[in-house]
Amino acid sequence: MSDVHEIELDLTKPLVDDPRAGHNRWHPDIPAVLRCAPGDTVAMRARDGYDGQITRDSTAADVLAMDTARIHPLTGPVYVEDAEPGDLLVVDVLSVETGDFGATLNIPGFGFLRDEFTEPHVVRWEIADGFARSADLPGVRLPAAPFMGVMGVAPSRELFERSRSAEQQVAREGGLVELPNPASAVPPDLPGDPGRRTICPTEAGGNIDIKHLTAGSRVYLPVWVTGALFSVGDGHFAQGDGESCGAAVETTTRVVLRFDLRKRAATSGGVRCLRFERLTGGPPEVAARPHFAVTGVPVDDDGRIHPENLNLATRNALRLMVDHLADERGFTRQQAYALCSVAVDQRISQIVDVPNVLVSAMVPTDIFE
Repeated sequence: MSDVHEIELDLTKPLVDDPRAGHNRWHPDIPAVLRCAPGDTVAMRARDGYDGQITRDSTAADVLAMDTARIHPLTGPVYVEDAEPGDLLVVDVLSVETGDFGATLNIPGFGFLRDEFTEPHVVRWEIADGFARSADLPGVRLPAAPFMGVMGVAPSRELFERSRSAEQQVAREGGLVELPNPASAVPPDLPGDPGRRTICPTEAGGNIDIKHLTAGSRVYLPVWVTGALFSVGDGHFAQGDGESCGAAVETTTRVVLRFDLRKRAATSGGVRCLRFERLTGGPPEVAARPHFAVTGVPVDDDGRIHPENLNLATRNALRLMVDHLADERGFTRQQAYALCSVAVDQRISQIVDVPNVLVSAMVPTDIFE
């Protein structure tokens, strides 16, 4: 018979002040806070991705003062009995409930257009009756589509070292990457080093930010360590596909998950990264709602084609959507950029008509009151 478990947290206290049942680094040696059997259901509360540093009274100055080393406070790990490396962990998302407050930040140096949007910015959202509204983005009403931005399992020692080495190579080559940092690490005494940051996704899951993983979805994660050691966090009330400024409507959550195992399925099926599927209907896709779209191709401001460059095509589409929202809807460019992050879906429309790939950016027009 399957059991039901719950991990309770005091969401009024940040992880750094109350580290029970949580962590903010990935590491193979973080001890489990709960054990469950395949088939069991686990309810887990989670702090917002900023660890409670942004409140209703916060301003842009608080964004600059924020300790980003505290991102993301995760709940877990959960030890799943009988899980072994090579298995496939099956996670059914049964429900996601959010708090009544959310925030969307532009943190200087982060986000897809970080070279253009260099100033701190905050949008504070009130969440009620299935919608989020903000005086910082007047005239916008976002419908609920809550999901967890971070879902992952502990890396094996081999994967941990390989990922860390690869990230160090990125840094040496001048790329943007968050390297291990002992400041504000929870737990603070991990063997050998402070653990990998939670910012980027890996083969073990992590900060995936997949807006489709609402209630009714199923996630498959390859198991890398005994017990799987699953953790969750970074709850979102709503997000645009791409999360372009680096934030969704970030909020506290209570998520209910059911765990199962498929023995040796990761090894036999060659599964090296997260997979997911939709089991029951979710929120309507932007493409199925009234919407307006712009497109981008990989052509720079001088008219030069950068063949098959999806990043440039996406950048151009996003910039054009910011222009549209500012020119036609009356938002400041900073407001428009934040709105893109929480509501605009960026989609690859075609990748075969070389040399120009094409990306579409779609804003649902039913969000405007």
